[in-house]
Amino acid sequence: MPKRHNMPEQLFKIRHSLAHIMAQAVTERYPDARPTIGPPVENGFYYDFAVPRPFTPEDLEAFEKRMKEIIQRGVTFERKEVSAEQARALFANNPFKLELIDGLLSGAGDDMGEEEADEPSSNNARPTTISVYTHDTFTDLCRGPHVASTREINPDGFKLTSASGAYWRGDERNPMLQRIYGVAFETEQELQHYLHQMEEAKKRDHRKLGKELEIFFFDDEVGPGLPLWQPNGAIIIEELEKLAKEMELKHGYQRVRTPHVTKEDLFLRSGHLPYYAESMYPPMELDNGVKYYIKPMNCPMHHKIFASKPRSYRDLPIRLAEYGTCYRYEKSGELFGLMRVRSMQMNDAHIYCAEEQFEQEFMDVIAMYLEYFRLFGIEKYVMRLSTHSRKGLGKKYVDNEPLWLKTEDMVRRAMQKHNVPYVEQEDEAAFYGPKIDVQIWSAIGREFTLATNQVDFAVPARFNLVFVNREGKEETPLCLHRAPLSTHERMVGFLIEHYGGAFPPWLAPTQVMLIPIADRHNDYCRQVAERLVALGMRAQVDDSTERMQNKIRKAQGQKIPYMLVVGDKERDAGAVSVRLRNGEDLKAMPLDQFIAHVWPIITARKAELWPMETGGA
Repeated sequence: MPKRHNMPEQLFKIRHSLAHIMAQAVTERYPDARPTIGPPVENGFYYDFAVPRPFTPEDLEAFEKRMKEIIQRGVTFERKEVSAEQARALFANNPFKLELIDGLLSGAGDDMGEEEADEPSSNNARPTTISVYTHDTFTDLCRGPHVASTREINPDGFKLTSASGAYWRGDERNPMLQRIYGVAFETEQELQHYLHQMEEAKKRDHRKLGKELEIFFFDDEVGPGLPLWQPNGAIIIEELEKLAKEMELKHGYQRVRTPHVTKEDLFLRSGHLPYYAESMYPPMELDNGVKYYIKPMNCPMHHKIFASKPRSYRDLPIRLAEYGTCYRYEKSGELFGLMRVRSMQMNDAHIYCAEEQFEQEFMDVIAMYLEYFRLFGIEKYVMRLSTHSRKGLGKKYVDNEPLWLKTEDMVRRAMQKHNVPYVEQEDEAAFYGPKIDVQIWSAIGREFTLATNQVDFAVPARFNLVFVNREGKEETPLCLHRAPLSTHERMVGFLIEHYGGAFPPWLAPTQVMLIPIADRHNDYCRQVAERLVALGMRAQVDDSTERMQNKIRKAQGQKIPYMLVVGDKERDAGAVSVRLRNGEDLKAMPLDQFIAHVWPIITARKAELWPMETGGA
């Protein structure tokens, strides 16, 4: 079946039907367009077309108008079973549909994902008939389901939002198509709420703000997916790393460092090769033909560190943490700002423990997640237990079902015992064991996959990792792979959007901007800035020749938390006039009073701003 994204049955049918109605509108306006696939997806639907030129905004307006006309006529959807020969005749002029039909008849339908073709029967026999759906003048190869009539669709509950290029079946070796996206809900109110959220998301887009706030950028000569961090971005990363190091010290981690490249043999032993090769940069042949890979993950090297000397049960648990930079060759079409990159700084650690220590260690990681969420003001999140599927054993997953069932149950029991809510998702585990993935939502409701806590029952044995237990016998430890802050790239991208670029003071690249009204106030501003910097604050002086109001607007645009305006009165009184980035003017106060208020906020890493800032960020 097509992916339902946990949407209600009726909403699934509405979105699915709208995709077909859109295809009718497109082919009426452009008879030479070749429809390919058009599934319902989260929040809406899309359809891909083979057309000679890209669609225009005027096209989308015309398609949407025509769709409303079709809906208001109360058109019915009718399902029909046809033979393979009849299906080929129906779609004889559409090579994309013919390819779907051939794949279906060969038994490949199970792997079509969201593509609209009927599945093979449950016994894996090749189907003898193929289903098609017809509404009005349009017929499509489709497994359904659909609404019975377009009267079930609110014509004011959907909108076509954009058109863009998309490769046929997501493969960049295939032809480029044009994809039209639409959003759809059961009511106009739900649609308008969603569109408002999308407008807010555009304003907070981390790619846009990252450039405006001089946090990061990409450069063609450096390469796609390889971010360059500017000074402001480096400060944010350093603050996050400082936070994580303090947190890990408190939780008993030891820090390690490992090389960026390693021999092929290490990844053969870990099991990442050949299965992970497509996501790795091609190897370099050195030392008389020995292959070296740039590392896509740290865990094999951490296993080597564990194995570097004999271990006893008294040594366990051993928690090794590293901020190692890793490199993965993501497909160019899947790169997306900081959320999907090829160079990533991993907030990575591996915990080696005995089975009886598992619950304590696993839940300590979960507690760390929750502590971070409170700090960043993340109020909405879902813990997802990702498990194996039997059909993937020996292919996608380590072929040891008893250990799969055992470790999955260990995770369930630990989460339930500690009253941590979670949902289960089959066939989403790591190849070596079950995991908890954490879905979080930003302040504007955008969903992100961030932290992970993975159980590894397989790879330690590949590296012959052992410790001597209480009985004096060698035992293989469990390994937990955890990354509560994901990669710095993804975390920073999330935080930019979560805060809209208005970071809390402890995380803001520049915390205080001194604004002299005239040149004669520059020296005093520099003295104040030097004092603040000596205390540990990030303070600068805007001694440009611009007018004071322009300097204030500029600092507000840079989302600097505190602006200290200085004129004759402030200089003579040893004071500063405090303005906040939300436009609030707190008037003049002694410098010591300002420091007394702001210093606890910065050092305590408060998610909220200074309490005196009553108007919000």
